Amino acid sequence: MPMPAADIEAMIKESFPDAKIEIRDLAGDGDHYSATVISEAFRGKSRVQQHQMVYAALKGKMGGVLHALALSTGAP
Repeated sequence: MPMPAADIEAMIKESFPDAKIEIRDLAGDGDHYSATVISEAFRGKSRVQQHQMVYAALKGKMGGVLHALALSTGAP
C-alpha cells in the first residue's frame, strides 16, 4: 500500500517543526520518493546523523510502507 507524500511530510514536520521540506514521487507509484529536508536541528551533525534523524522521524515506515526515500538534508 503506497504512502502519500503528505503523510511523509507530516511525520517529518512533527519531529522538525522548523523544517523546509520538498517531497517528490519519483515513480508516480507512492513507493519511491525523494525528499529534501532543511532544518536547524541538523546544524553540526554529519550527513549520516541527519539521515538517521529523518528515518527516526518516519517511525519505522522506511522499508515497509515507504519502500524507498532518496534523502537530501542540511541546515539553513
